Amino acid sequence: MRKQVVIIGSGPSGLLLGQLLHGIGTDALILERSSKEHVLARVRAGVLEEGTVGLVRATGLAGRLDAQGLKHDGFAIAFDGRQHRIDLHALTGKRVIVYGQTELTADLMAGREAVSAETVYEAADVMPHDFDTDAPYVTYVHGGTTHRVDCDFIAGCDGYHGISRRSVPAGAISTFERSYPFGWLGILADVPPVSEELIYASHPRGFALCSMRSPTRSRYYVQCDGDDKAENWSDQRFWDELRSRLPADAADAVTIGPSFEKSIAVLRSSVSEPMRFGRLFLCGDAAHIVPPTGAKGLNLAASDVHYLFGALRDFYGEHSTAGLDAYSSRALARVWKAVRFSWWMTLLLHPFPGAGPFREKLRAAEIEYVTSSHHAAAGLAENYVGLPY
Repeated sequence: MRKQVVIIGSGPSGLLLGQLLHGIGTDALILERSSKEHVLARVRAGVLEEGTVGLVRATGLAGRLDAQGLKHDGFAIAFDGRQHRIDLHALTGKRVIVYGQTELTADLMAGREAVSAETVYEAADVMPHDFDTDAPYVTYVHGGTTHRVDCDFIAGCDGYHGISRRSVPAGAISTFERSYPFGWLGILADVPPVSEELIYASHPRGFALCSMRSPTRSRYYVQCDGDDKAENWSDQRFWDELRSRLPADAADAVTIGPSFEKSIAVLRSSVSEPMRFGRLFLCGDAAHIVPPTGAKGLNLAASDVHYLFGALRDFYGEHSTAGLDAYSSRALARVWKAVRFSWWMTLLLHPFPGAGPFREKLRAAEIEYVTSSHHAAAGLAENYVGLPY
């Protein structure tokens, strides 16, 4: 079998790239090691930058997103028993859209199926080969049979633990990492959100985030120990802890109900570079991980897709390799700015174990500065809504 592009991984970045390539007549195959049901069961981010929304619209699959996505012109920072609103639209002229990653994945899957573009689920032992030559290929096992796909390019959209990044020779890639000494315990519950916009709460007991997936479904988080377990937290314990970290008016407005998903995510920052190795290109979590504080994970994956799609479009349409040659440096320039912002937001809003009173005083002063200075708030807003591609 021969395809122009093989995409490893059917998360949003792989599906988005596949759909954009289909739109220009480029033949791409997606290989996914998990089942379709497993991919759709993943609970992930839900805040989309305008650039990400624009890419989805370019696929022609933004109907549900435009109809059901929640347009947010700002968010609140809660601290010292009060709330301060960051007016994103007034400060930048832009807004964000809240729309669950699971819903976006479902839209992209349905669009791919509608045009009979090929995705192989439960593809075992996927392995890229000879990507340092002009004749790369990918092998995989499906239904007990080994398959080989010759191609022009391989896009690794299969996450940090995927085979794409692990296939790169150790001496050819550098990884820069930071782990944070805490996690986020998150729940989903079919209860109305406490607010129409997100609330980022900084409290001596720990960080909390009030978010949502729809007007009737809420997504809440509380900072917890990195080695904690979700099973240690009853719903009642979670609700009590969440409310203790919010200002009184917000705490009183929380609607309590049973959760139907509960998990802990450990926070870390990681960047692997470069992002190109011959004819293998890394996208999204395969190249970088950010803490969710700045709402950048999915959006960074989308910006990688923007650069890679443009490069492949120029290659097939104009026989130009300039975009391919510049892909890694262009993507990483934006990645590192988003990594910096996510790191800064994490330091701003989380008490760190053992930080000491001096550091906590500095953190309190930083929050006061950001919420009292127009220029500081504008810098936060510019990064939150997404830097230009």
